[in-house]
Amino acid sequence: MDKLNAMQLFVRVAETGSFTAVADQLDVARSVVTRQISALEKQLGIKLMTRSTRSLTLTTAGSAYLEKCRVILNMVDAAESSLLEEKTEPRGRIRLGLPLSFGLQRLMPALLEFAQTHSHIELVMDFSDRRSKLIEEGIDVSIRITSRLEPGDIVRKLGESRLLTVASPQYLAEHSRPKHPRDLTQHACLVYSQDFQSTSWGYRSKDGDVNVPIRPRLAANNGEALLQAAAQGLGITRPPDFMAQPYLDNGSVVAVLTKFEPVPLGIYAVLPSNRYIPHRVSVLIDFLAHALRSN
Repeated sequence: MDKLNAMQLFVRVAETGSFTAVADQLDVARSVVTRQISALEKQLGIKLMTRSTRSLTLTTAGSAYLEKCRVILNMVDAAESSLLEEKTEPRGRIRLGLPLSFGLQRLMPALLEFAQTHSHIELVMDFSDRRSKLIEEGIDVSIRITSRLEPGDIVRKLGESRLLTVASPQYLAEHSRPKHPRDLTQHACLVYSQDFQSTSWGYRSKDGDVNVPIRPRLAANNGEALLQAAAQGLGITRPPDFMAQPYLDNGSVVAVLTKFEPVPLGIYAVLPSNRYIPHRVSVLIDFLAHALRSN
């Protein structure tokens, strides 16, 4: 038994909670994975995990062993990579999670340039606004735009995006222009669905922060859909600046409450764990950070 390979398999199974998921990621039979874990347990003389038809749970010894495996594998990766990376061109596959609108509008030009520059790296891009399960889906890095990170997220901040409050001239003519965030209580609001459970929008000003109760008229999990609704006069929405700009340019919406700034959205590269980051992934993150700063 290759001890290092068995440890890598054990970490993958523990992180995904599934023999089948690991087998699918490695394109091998499930039995190959289960035999390796069983052989590891036999050699160690301890039970690392308990299995049932529906779940997989680490034992106390398995949890302790998992942390030690992560440290060892991290050191091995770092030792090998430090010898090779400076002498070789980065290569291999990167599975990349991208937000739909921002990915297409702002990141694709940079990613195409990256692909031309790094011909030995294969990019596999998954465009979706949902929050990906990085380990389970085998994603190497995901770009996320949010004002709220989840506990335990391993991230590198790439930049920020401002939120703008906008409405159509038609809507404002019929309902009056809000002069203060408190005026939003009298308006129909078009809300990004991840915020739908929230009943308020926050703003910052020189006089301090203010949270305003809002009345959602329409909710969607896509900012373009909300901007189209706003352009048709259905209410007020708060898209990120990169998404709002074309609508502002053609006059279908105008900005309101410009003296009051919502908390900006952070643009993050989210990593599946705090283990050693492959050189090809680090190169991509650095490239995107530079591209966003330049823009």
